[in-house]
Amino acid sequence: MQTAAHNDTFDDSAGHPLWLIPPSAEKEPGKVERALGERIKELNCLYAISRVAELHPDSLEAFMENVVMLLPPSWQFPELTEAAIRFRGSTYKTAGYRAMPWMQAAPVFVQGENVGEVIVVYTQRCPAAVEGPFLREERALLNAVAERIGMAAARMDVERELQETNRQLEVERKALAESNIALRGVLARIEDEKRDIARDVQTNVERILMPIIHALMLRIPTSDRKYVELLRDNLEDLVSPFVNQLTQRYASLTPTEVRICDMIRRGMQTKDIAALRGVSAATISRHREHIRRKLGVTNTTTNLTTLLQSYQTPQDAVTSVGHA
Repeated sequence: MQTAAHNDTFDDSAGHPLWLIPPSAEKEPGKVERALGERIKELNCLYAISRVAELHPDSLEAFMENVVMLLPPSWQFPELTEAAIRFRGSTYKTAGYRAMPWMQAAPVFVQGENVGEVIVVYTQRCPAAVEGPFLREERALLNAVAERIGMAAARMDVERELQETNRQLEVERKALAESNIALRGVLARIEDEKRDIARDVQTNVERILMPIIHALMLRIPTSDRKYVELLRDNLEDLVSPFVNQLTQRYASLTPTEVRICDMIRRGMQTKDIAALRGVSAATISRHREHIRRKLGVTNTTTNLTTLLQSYQTPQDAVTSVGHA
C-alpha cells in the first residue's frame, strides 16, 4: 500500500489549490484553539452565503444586502470590520463602512466579465499579518466570497433570461391563438361567401339560362340538339357536385380529362366525343386509358361510365359499380 506524501501547498497535480482556506500551521494549544475558532467563522460565512442564495433565488438586491452583513463577523476583529459590495454600478455596505487605509478587496466576475468587487476594511489599525493587518486565511475567504457572489449572480441572470424568454413565448402563443381565431373567422366568412356565390349562380342558371336553352332546343334541328343538350348538361354541372368531387378525389386529372369524364358519364361514345372535340378516336381512347389508370381501375372489369355516374351528391363516395 502506498502512503500519500505530505503536501504543504495542498495543490492537485495541475497546480490548482485544493483548499480555499489553507489549514493553520499553529502548534501551540492556545493558538490552535483560536485558529480553529477563526476557521469555524469562515466556514459559517460560506455556508450562510449558500443559504442566502437559496432564500433569495430571484432577488439580487436581497442577496447582496444579506451577504455584506455576513462578512464582518467572519474576520479576525469583527468589532472593527466593515464591508461593502460594489456590483454593476450599485453599492451594498454595512452601516459603518467608509474608506480606510486598512482594506482588502477581491474582484467579482460573472461569465468572465469583471462586474464589481468585495471590500473589507478595518476601522482602526490592527496588528500586522500576511496582508497588512489581514490573515492569509482572510484573503482566501474574501476570494471565495467574491467567487460565490459571481456564481449566484450568473445563475440569477440565466434564470431571469429564461423567465423573459418564457414570457415572450407566452405572449407569442397568445398572439398566435388570437390570430388563429381571427383566421378561422375569415375562413368562415369565405365559406359563407362561397355558398352565397354558388346559390346566386344556381339561381341565375335555373331562372335565366335554362329557360333560354329549352327555348333554343325547340328552334334547332333534332340532329344538332346534342350540342345544345351538352351545353345544358354542363350548365347543370355548375350547380352539381360532379366536377368538384372528381377533381378533389383525383387531383392528377387534367382539365381535358375532366371534360372527357363528363362526356363519358353522360353516355357519349368514343367516336362522338372525338367528333365533338375535333380529334381522332384513338386520341380519345388514350385519354380513356389515362383516366382509368388515374382512377385506379386499369386492368379491371369496372365500367367507366357507371363508375363516373356514381357521383350523385357531395357526400357520395366513388364506388365501382356495374361491369362491362
